[in-house]
Amino acid sequence: MPSQKQFIIDFDSTFTRVEALDILGEISLAKDPQRDQKLQAIKDITDQGMGGTLTFRESLEKRLEILQANKSQIADLVAELRNYVSKSFERNKEFLEENASDIYILSNGFKDFIIPIVAEYGIKSENVFANEFVYDESGQIIDFNRDNPLSKNKGKAETLKNLNLEGDVYVIGDGYTDYEIKASGLANKFYAFTENVHRDNVAKKADHIALSLDEILYVNNLNKKFSYPKSRIKVLLLENIHPIGENILKEEGYQVETVSSAMSEEELCEKIKTVSILGIRSKTQVTKKVLEHADRLLAIGAFCIGTNQIDLETCQEKGIAVFNAPFSNTRSVVEMAIAEIIFLMRNFADKTAKMHQGEWDKSASGSFEIRGKKLGIVGYGNIGAQLSVLAENMGMNVFYYDTVEKLALGNATKLHSLEELFKTCDVISLHVDGRASNKNIVNAKLIQSMKKGSYLVNLSRGHVVEIEALKEAIESGHLAGCAVDVFPEEPKNNSEPFESPLKGLRNTILTPHIGGSTLEAQENIANFVPSKIMEYINTGNTFNSVNFPNIQLPFLVDAHRLIHVHENAPGVLAKINQVLANYEINIVGQYLKTNEKIGYVITDIDKAYSKDAIDALKAIPGTIRFRVLY
Repeated sequence: MPSQKQFIIDFDSTFTRVEALDILGEISLAKDPQRDQKLQAIKDITDQGMGGTLTFRESLEKRLEILQANKSQIADLVAELRNYVSKSFERNKEFLEENASDIYILSNGFKDFIIPIVAEYGIKSENVFANEFVYDESGQIIDFNRDNPLSKNKGKAETLKNLNLEGDVYVIGDGYTDYEIKASGLANKFYAFTENVHRDNVAKKADHIALSLDEILYVNNLNKKFSYPKSRIKVLLLENIHPIGENILKEEGYQVETVSSAMSEEELCEKIKTVSILGIRSKTQVTKKVLEHADRLLAIGAFCIGTNQIDLETCQEKGIAVFNAPFSNTRSVVEMAIAEIIFLMRNFADKTAKMHQGEWDKSASGSFEIRGKKLGIVGYGNIGAQLSVLAENMGMNVFYYDTVEKLALGNATKLHSLEELFKTCDVISLHVDGRASNKNIVNAKLIQSMKKGSYLVNLSRGHVVEIEALKEAIESGHLAGCAVDVFPEEPKNNSEPFESPLKGLRNTILTPHIGGSTLEAQENIANFVPSKIMEYINTGNTFNSVNFPNIQLPFLVDAHRLIHVHENAPGVLAKINQVLANYEINIVGQYLKTNEKIGYVITDIDKAYSKDAIDALKAIPGTIRFRVLY
């Protein structure tokens, strides 16, 4: 970093994600009967001081009085604070270490716990300016050094003035006291750091609002680790995706917006224009029209199993990688299928409805055990296969049909046609994907071929079953019952009404597309999908992508990584390597994989390269997308 740029960095809620005295309070007040009330009081006083509505000295005096902390507890505090270093500071540790001489910590916190934390990032103790605790003979914190300018109002400005730094001074912080440095004329710029806390009265006075340290380094042309700040990468999550997924992406530094419902094609066409990562579930349709407006889109995460709601071919053509969660909710769907089979065969749905109406129907008529009954599974993928195992363990005889050759598990028997399966079994459970060719595969003819008094369960896709034919079979008594979790048309959100011809039918279980809606499944999905997207954005890894050639890459060491997505045509790799040779760029490692549509080339090169070389790589005929990762 050029010596004319000096960075003044706050500690609490900037270098760390927390206010250290709040954490010290949790330690010192652990056994206090009024712990919760006192901790809340400390937080309130902190916010008042940081917001400028309480003088700093008043804030400090009030907090120390409540804390009643001891020197012996400082080591515990430091151990805790290590876990709370801001994510973007962790990501840029190399930058902090390399430029430690020009980085200063200027904090109203205390050297006692600040120095041990920042020292691990290469920052010199002599560059730390902060308050100092005063202890009594027993180590109890009884006061602070009142001669230290940082214990007074506008102390940061006074301290910085005394430092008499040369060159440009940039201040990074989240509080009003950080802004005061700029207001006093001692700094060229004030960056309101909002990765952890956003204070409106501070942000509106800033020269630049920075969602992360990545952003600050980027605008100053100092970023070494990332080619583009993650705070500028916009993420849109639709359909009530579990908060874990949102938090993971926010912690990575992305700018995340959430919407509780699905969006119409028109709404998404407008919203997608500035989005780099899109997260959806099953209701949002990512059509060709939507993708035509998605010039910044790098990746789509389907927080579910199916991806038929996404135009995968157009995604390939535009170089957009798609990831899903093929295994994350399998158990939840299988348990629901088992439960519904039992409910149907015991006629529980009608029995419980009668009870609510005051009718006591203790008859065993039409009520059966599932043991010994024949279960037919349509689609023997992850869900169908696991259902096969659990159903057999409960005593059912399992049969299945799949268009792809699948090895039978346990004692399951493969049948050679849907017609044979439907004629043979007492219960049919559907577990096929949502491809267009599966529309109405369970039609009137197939339903009529089922045994009289049998049952149908659909936990796959709504368009798979001809609904009017199913209704007629229930009303005529040909089927004894059905359970349906998915429908050809579903409400976009919980406030829209649900309409279906199946409403009100006897022994008919209707559920609102909740096969995978368990906390366990949603947490699994919310952990899995973001991790795959982040691997792709950070390293180029496409392992588990549903539309890109799958490449699992080694970690990159001391090199730049170039990502080239292109139409699958002969000679592209040779052209890439010719460009690199023309600019005398050495290849450290290279990885290529193709599918029928696209080629995906990862090239690791020595650090030195020119902008002209990058422009030449982008200009190769057939290039769909090009990225420099580091």
